[in-house]
Amino acid sequence: MARHVVARVDEIAPGGRKCITVDGRGVIVFNVKGEFYALSETCPHKGGSLAKGIITGLVESDAPGDYQHTRQGEIVRCPWHQWEFDIKTGRSYCDPRRMRLMKFDVKVEHGANLVEGPYVAETFKVEVEDDYVVVEV
Repeated sequence: MARHVVARVDEIAPGGRKCITVDGRGVIVFNVKGEFYALSETCPHKGGSLAKGIITGLVESDAPGDYQHTRQGEIVRCPWHQWEFDIKTGRSYCDPRRMRLMKFDVKVEHGANLVEGPYVAETFKVEVEDDYVVVEV
């Protein structure tokens, strides 16, 4: 894989991002609390621009009315359909086969876990060399 210098470290502040084109491909480089990650700029769901998406976190709950905001700055939300992707892994928890209004039985069970969906935003290796951010595509 080819390596590309894409920015100086100080050009992408913590919580920031930079959208670039590498070998004809849109790539977004994110700075999450001083660590750099790169994702494909195109949402795998319907092709929306993740570069225009909101950077957010997760809302988690152990009980009704009890909400915690976690992982702030680690999730990017597609502006087209609000699908969310983990900036660190590219994983999404959305699954279009289950996104329809149907009646389901509901149970509350202790320790339930999220099940990851089948879609993954493409990721790229990112390194910091001296004062430069380098992306491998």
